[in-house]
Amino acid sequence: MDVLRWENEAFRQIDDELAQEEPLEIRVRGHAISVTMRTPGHDAELAAGFLLTEGIIHGQQDVLRIEHCGRNEDGNVLNVLLAPQVPVDFQRLTRHVFASSSCGLCGKATIESIQCQFPPVESDMLIEPELIATLPQKMRAAQETFDRTGGLHAAALFDSTGELIVLREDVGRHNAVDKVVGHCLLNGLFPLDRHILLVSGRSSFEIMQKALAARVPIVAAVSAPSSLAADFAAESGQTLIGFLRDRRMNVYTHAQRIKFQRVVEVACSHGSADEHSAAGILKQSIEPNW
Repeated sequence: MDVLRWENEAFRQIDDELAQEEPLEIRVRGHAISVTMRTPGHDAELAAGFLLTEGIIHGQQDVLRIEHCGRNEDGNVLNVLLAPQVPVDFQRLTRHVFASSSCGLCGKATIESIQCQFPPVESDMLIEPELIATLPQKMRAAQETFDRTGGLHAAALFDSTGELIVLREDVGRHNAVDKVVGHCLLNGLFPLDRHILLVSGRSSFEIMQKALAARVPIVAAVSAPSSLAADFAAESGQTLIGFLRDRRMNVYTHAQRIKFQRVVEVACSHGSADEHSAAGILKQSIEPNW
């Protein structure tokens, strides 16, 4: 796209590439269960991840086929053929059939019902903070579309050795996570109880909910978490890391999975620490000796 750029007190015309954003309708048994604004690509993964994080499917065996609707010329309608034994509560799904690219949370079920559906994560994973600190650079190096457009979020899954398993980009951060989860589901990579999910930007409640559905024990973000995300992580057994950049990080919940070598004890600034918070577990503020 031709645009005018103002730089060094002068305008010049340049060719700029924009991130694509188009609607995707996901259909199950002839019913539209979701319409989301997404970046085209890896649509089958997006649909599979969405269905798993919504609790509709539970494994690779539940999905027989995912294909684009031949009657839609734009390729923005996806049909998911589920195994006959998979029950679908269409009445519940219609309460949140439309999701925007900035927040897929609109109309979702209550936190209590989500936590009843997905029990807390149990994982004995233990990882060095030095390894975690290398992950943002690895994610950034793999963001090919972001390099061209500067307009996409990313979600990346790493194993316990720091190896990048899969990275997906999308205009919606929650879509990128669904694509990562869907990729793992469709390719038989579950379980994910010894993996780390890293997202660009902030970590929201919905990101934590999707990670919980996929049984990922550690979720990290380069920016801050919301208070609801931290509360949800604490109750769901998830280790939540924020501000992961410049070889620093804040650990908000379940810090027992991070193998810190040195700790500095300080007083909590806002009252007593919750038993599931990082301060509640370690009773200290953590400053790795890097």
